Order: sequence, then structure tokens, then C-alpha cells
Amino acid sequence: QVQLVESGGGSVQAGGSLRLSCAAPGHTYSSYCTAWFRQVPGKEREGVAYIHSDFSADYADSAKGRFTISQDNANNTLYLQMNSLKPEDTAVYYCAAGFDLHRCEAHEYDAWGQGTQVTVS
Repeated sequence: QVQLVESGGGSVQAGGSLRLSCAAPGHTYSSYCTAWFRQVPGKEREGVAYIHSDFSADYADSAKGRFTISQDNANNTLYLQMNSLKPEDTAVYYCAAGFDLHRCEAHEYDAWGQGTQVTVS
């Protein structure tokens, strides 16, 4: 089973930037879709950015114009560049990958990371 590992979280002042990374150490995999989610204690996990099976990208309204999702297929690494960060972006951020095309179309993912904390003050 592929286990994803996020990195790059931390504390930053409002207006600052962070770049999150997501990799699968020791694994080589091919995914149909990838995504970044975030969760605040007491709230449901929400999708932030997606790369679909046709390689198009989508963003939550809260992320549009500020966040950019990208992936380096050669290194099996997914990124989330976050600019102009706001205090409301504070959350634990999770990466996810889907290995089944039909599940991807239903926004269902097969592998998840353990999460990385992002705090914006």
C-alpha cells in the first residue's frame, strides 16, 4: 500500500508563502488523479486543489488565484504552492492520490498522507 508523506508545513505570517510537497518514499506509482485537502479541528475535511485524470487542475474558491497545484511525475512528487496566505488558511493539509479512474471521477482517493500543519498568523 502506498503511503504518502507531506512536508513543507510550518508557521508563516499573513501574506507569506509556503510550498507543500507530497512524496511516497520507497514507492513508484502511477496515479490517475491527485489532490490537496485541509482540515480544521471540528470541521469536515475540504478539498483545496485537484489534478484530474486529464491533467487539468481545479481549485476551491478559497484557493483560486493564490494556490497552485503541480506534480513532478519523474519524481512522483506533488506540490502545493500557497501564496498570499491568510489566517483562515490555517489547517492540517493532506495530499491524496487516486489509482482507479472511476474512483477519481467520483473524487475518491486511494492513498493519503498523514498531514502537515500550516499556521498563518
